[in-house]
Amino acid sequence: MDEITVNKIISLGTPKVLLVGDFMLDAYVYGNAERISPEAPVPVLKVVKREYRCGGAASVAAALSALGAKPVCLGVLGDDSRGDRLVAMLQAMGADTTGLLRMEDRSTITKQRLVGLAQHRHQQQLMRVDDESDVPLVAPVMEALVAAYRNRLAEADVVCLQDYGKGVLAKALSQAFIVLAREANKPTLVDPYAAADYDQYRGASLITPNRFEASRAAGFAIDTKEDAGRAAEFFLHAFDFGAVIITLDRDGAFVKAADVAALVPTRAKSVYDVTGAGDVVLAALAVGLAAHWGWLAAAQLANLAAGIAVGKFGTATVTIDEIVHERVLLSMGKAGKVLPLDLLLQVLAWHRSHSETIVFTSGCYDVLQGGHISYLNFCREQGAVVVIGLNSDFSVRQLKGPPYPINTQNDRAAVLAALQAVDYIVLIDDSSVFDLVKAIRPDVLIKGAEPGADSNVVGREFVESCGGKVLIAPFVEESTAATSVEKSLSREARQQL
Repeated sequence: MDEITVNKIISLGTPKVLLVGDFMLDAYVYGNAERISPEAPVPVLKVVKREYRCGGAASVAAALSALGAKPVCLGVLGDDSRGDRLVAMLQAMGADTTGLLRMEDRSTITKQRLVGLAQHRHQQQLMRVDDESDVPLVAPVMEALVAAYRNRLAEADVVCLQDYGKGVLAKALSQAFIVLAREANKPTLVDPYAAADYDQYRGASLITPNRFEASRAAGFAIDTKEDAGRAAEFFLHAFDFGAVIITLDRDGAFVKAADVAALVPTRAKSVYDVTGAGDVVLAALAVGLAAHWGWLAAAQLANLAAGIAVGKFGTATVTIDEIVHERVLLSMGKAGKVLPLDLLLQVLAWHRSHSETIVFTSGCYDVLQGGHISYLNFCREQGAVVVIGLNSDFSVRQLKGPPYPINTQNDRAAVLAALQAVDYIVLIDDSSVFDLVKAIRPDVLIKGAEPGADSNVVGREFVESCGGKVLIAPFVEESTAATSVEKSLSREARQQL
């Protein structure tokens, strides 16, 4: 994960995406499945609730909106109540629906899922009922779609074609959209229909098949990284694509372009439902490429987003906040709350963008006592995020001399990280904490009460000049770390101190 940072994710912006495809309504009927029907050996579903979500290309629109993009929707819907519902849902999330043509002789594609609730809470899809039309579009409708596409293309940062094989992206239309985008120098991303002939997408900037779709189109099974590379190479040259990204479920994604051929691994996690994961991938790629990220970085963003999406039920969206959180978890790894300064500053930038108050304090925390706990709880009460500047073993020796520190920096950090009051820890190698205070720029700087503390808080003037405040924590009577250590040492050891 070297290609993308938290700062880059936060700065993705709000691109406008011209989204063309098969717009659908997903309906969910939830019910308790407590008995078997006396009429047939099937469960009886006692309806508890109904839920509607955006499906097909509409799911991509929802995913784009969740990522901060502005989708401009282009497709066909029936002139019916389901179409009304879908348009209202898209408009509520900020999508432009003026390019959705309403047709009296065509119903809005609806996929209804019957979901059983075991013990009233465990969800299991029992059946899906599709109400759809895949009859080819007539010439006047095709001409109207192309005209609408021409009108909206100039304002778009990127074009997405989401094909479910329902007619909107038939070969003639797909080629018209791709050629117009190339002439306008707009990148075109395609999520292909499973049974499609990729010649209909010829010339697209990027195609994003999954393992099954790519295997079917290539004519051989894709079981390994080498298989994916061979298929991607074939697609790239046979159909004049700018790049190919093959999503490989548990194995991540294979990225192939003129300047890159790499496998982007995924983080192993529980998979709840893969519905809509491809839609999230397309949306994340569109947002990344609109921000002028490279193929590899955009694929890493999409991989992170898809990994979050499959942990949710149904056609779920993923937010920038969730991706940032996932990115931070990957970066933290085994270190837990202990972060290098560069990563800490990225994470704090994200917290600051959410108007969260950042609290900073520092110390050695060599032998943790009750007074330390009270002090850290006081810090927690002052803001949303508590950062501890922990003196490294080297700086403790500089400050206190032998035999300190009693506990190593790793042990001290591990104890602090186990406390709920502490969010992040960064090591201090210098004898002064001033440079760290300047880098972190906390909203609240706290120091423990001690003689002269009120006038000798390192970084006071800087923090106050930035609009922050400096607090002195209430004094808690407690034996010092040195006293506690001396009590635990033998008489001979104490005499040597």
